[in-house]
This record gives sequence, C-alpha cells and structure tokens, in this order.
Amino acid sequence: MTCIQRKIFNMKTMKKQILLLVVSTLMLMVSTQAQQAFQVTVTGKGAPVLLFPGFACTGEVFDETVRALSDRYECHVFTFAGFGGVPPVEKPWLPKIKEQVVAYVKEKKLNKPLIIGHSMGGTLGLWLAATEQNLFRKIIAVDALPCNGAVMVPNYDAATLVYENPYSRQMLQLDAAAFRKQAEQQVGFMLLNKEKQAKVVDWMLQADRTTYVYGYIDLLKLDLRDDIAGIKIPVVVLAATHPNKAMIEKTYNEQYAKLGNKVFHYADGAAHFVMYDQPQWYLLKINENIQ
Repeated sequence: MTCIQRKIFNMKTMKKQILLLVVSTLMLMVSTQAQQAFQVTVTGKGAPVLLFPGFACTGEVFDETVRALSDRYECHVFTFAGFGGVPPVEKPWLPKIKEQVVAYVKEKKLNKPLIIGHSMGGTLGLWLAATEQNLFRKIIAVDALPCNGAVMVPNYDAATLVYENPYSRQMLQLDAAAFRKQAEQQVGFMLLNKEKQAKVVDWMLQADRTTYVYGYIDLLKLDLRDDIAGIKIPVVVLAATHPNKAMIEKTYNEQYAKLGNKVFHYADGAAHFVMYDQPQWYLLKINENIQ
C-alpha cells in the first residue's frame, strides 16, 4: 500500500469512527429522553415545593393545592412515568423516579424544597429524606406509610415479592371491562366524595398497564420502617381515618415508631384521598404546616 493509499484508508477509517460516534451519541440521547421518569409543571413564585401524587394518579390531584399555594410558593407538580400520558420507563420504576428527583432538585438548584406527597408520593418523600438528608427541609405526607406492603400483603416479606408472579400475570391479562370494574371498586373504598370518583378511575384506566402492575411491586417491596430513623427534617402526616380510626392510629404509630420529628393530624370523615374528602381541613393543615 502506497503512502497516499494509506492516507486515504486512514481518512475513511476515521470517518467511519466519527460516524459511529455520532450515531451512538444520538442513540444515547434518544434513549435518555425516552427514560424520563416524570414530567413536571411549575406554577407560581417563591420557595420551592415538590408535589408528588399517589400511585396511578396525575399531578392534577394537586390542582386545588396549587391554587392555594402558588401566590407564595413555586409549585413543582409531578406526574410519574406510565401515568397521565407520560411515557413509561423500564423496570425498576420507583428507584428511577427517586434517582431522577434528586437530579432534578440539584439541576434546578432548588434550595431545600418542601415535599407534599400523597400516598406513594409521601412514601417517596420519606425515602428521599432518609437518603438525601441535606436536600429537603420538610415533608407533608398525605395518608402515606413507610411500608405499604406490610398492610397489603399477608406475612409480608419484601424479599419474596417478585415481578413475575400469578397475580401480575392475571392483572396484565385483564380486559378493559374487568379492569374498569376493579378500579371502580377500589376507588369506591379509597374515596368517599362520589363526585371525584370518576376522575380517579379515569387516571387508573389511562395508566400504562405494565407500569401499573410492576410499579406497584416496586412500591410494595419498599420498606422504610427502619430507614426513617435517619430522617432529620420535620415530617407532618395528614392521615385519613376511614374506615376505623383506632386501627388507623395503631398502624401509623407502629409504622412511624422509629421516626423522631413527626406530627400526626387525623382527618375525620376522610378516606385515602383526603384532599377530596375533607378539602377545607386539608388546605387548612397544609397552610398551617408549610412554614
């Protein structure tokens, strides 16, 4: 091979390498964009507040909350991947959300935001505060527990909960009519305000079914009952009392036993969606405890 031929060969080789690098970079960018674990809507100005909805719900569950706060606070309202039309992400779903929330707070340079989280959103807030002790200033957890699996699964053992199991297969195979019927039954128990029930059912029906099934296993496996001992910031819990206040209080006292800086407020006459069942009480407690 002559000197000129070697130069031509080397140039062709370099061009191929550059092309491969460009293609790889573009593919990585597309993959990264496709794996965004949430979408965020920002409303208002002031100190930052992160609002995390519960499982299968969208950020719309906090519409009334945002209207009450956005004149004084910058509200960052999340809708998680797989729900509300946000594209799903690969498993594990919940750890991806946690990791990306931390990155979001740091990237946006948010100064110790307060977290308001409903249900799973409150559990997520506890998880974040337990591992990122200097990133947040306070949590308002709305009907949220450190370990949901302990009240949902008999003889609870997180290690035994796996993605592929008979119940998961059954849920993935449910037709639309059967899934709607199940959603309506669940919402009828979790939400006493009948005018709001159709909205929550619709959120569940919109959910990506794989996320709905496997994401819930992520949630059930999460056991923070020991980890919350490391939380240093204040935690305010707004708990529903339906259907049995004494049983609810016992559960909250047991699950939060290792958390030091906590306050419980119990919403009489409210089921799981406290913001819909007792809206005035809920907003009053939010305003009292947001400082």
